[in-house]
Amino acid sequence: MSRYKLEELEIKRIHIDPSWKFSDEFGNCIDSRMFELLRAVHSTGKLTKAASVAGVSYRHAWNLLRKWDGVLGAPIVLLERGRGAKLTELGESLLWAEQRVAARLKPQLDNLASEINAELHRAISGSSAPTTVHASHGYAVAQMQECPKDFQLNLQYKSPLEALQGLNRGACDFAGVHIPSGLVIPALIETYQSEFKKHMAVKFVTREQGLIVRKGNPKKIISVTNLSDDGVTFINRQFESGTRMVFDQLLSNQNVPAQDIQGYEDQEYTHGAIAAYVAAGMADVGFGVRAAASQFDLDFIPLVSEDYVFLCSQQSLNTAGVQQFITLLKSEVFQAKIEDLPGYHCSDSGEVEMAMDLLCRDDD
Repeated sequence: MSRYKLEELEIKRIHIDPSWKFSDEFGNCIDSRMFELLRAVHSTGKLTKAASVAGVSYRHAWNLLRKWDGVLGAPIVLLERGRGAKLTELGESLLWAEQRVAARLKPQLDNLASEINAELHRAISGSSAPTTVHASHGYAVAQMQECPKDFQLNLQYKSPLEALQGLNRGACDFAGVHIPSGLVIPALIETYQSEFKKHMAVKFVTREQGLIVRKGNPKKIISVTNLSDDGVTFINRQFESGTRMVFDQLLSNQNVPAQDIQGYEDQEYTHGAIAAYVAAGMADVGFGVRAAASQFDLDFIPLVSEDYVFLCSQQSLNTAGVQQFITLLKSEVFQAKIEDLPGYHCSDSGEVEMAMDLLCRDDD
């Protein structure tokens, strides 16, 4: 279920956020704010503080807990005098399930919202088509929508190859791709060489990717060689993602057979979903960005740094939409948002060079 919220008219932006509706076999509905309360109990350890964070009274929070306990047949929060509050195993299962579902849905909902915003912009202003960006879903990419700008941005989440193909057939103005530093991936280079052509590369951010492990790293994982250890379970990214290509190359470099990794065939579709999966205890380790580990209070083992860039055609470089987009990347507001993300940096955001020069440099 989704709810729609229209922002200030001059912003012309609609957000689509996932919302839950729960009812039992008798039609009794449960307040969806319970998930906000569960998140707050998990982070604060106090029901009084959790109620304040969730925006409800202590009494209402107590009543919500008792109602859920009755419907589910077991407690979801354990309250102990003098020791605060903590989630039971059932409460944690509910919380992490909600987090995983939200992370899975976000790219699709953001795509829909972007399409609606583009149509809204055209209908209200009568202006020309928005600047369209195809890029893989990520923390830094999402920040572009949160910055004030004087142009309409149509951001669509695609795999790197889909984004490049879209650019080459004229479906978008920019294609986002990420290229690891110091890690040669022959399959990636071969693919990019055929797709980069004579495009220009606009630098975006650098980011850290690595192993996301449970708090305290109980399995003592330090590298991909530990992923085949007995008792270690893994959660993978989907096959067509750029992150999966990086991970598979790391395995190849260390001679770690994929079939020896328990959970290699299990996959999630965003960095956040990977981290939520590990946080839920469903896996010991996943591969993704530092920001995802930080979001879920997990430990992180850095393995590779990546340059994230946006490609555009040479012919479009001086058009108004492309220049406005580059100005956004150079803005202090945007760069401040990026520097607040763990594992992300943007010292040269907005700089332009030949795309093949960037690729050849990483192939040296």
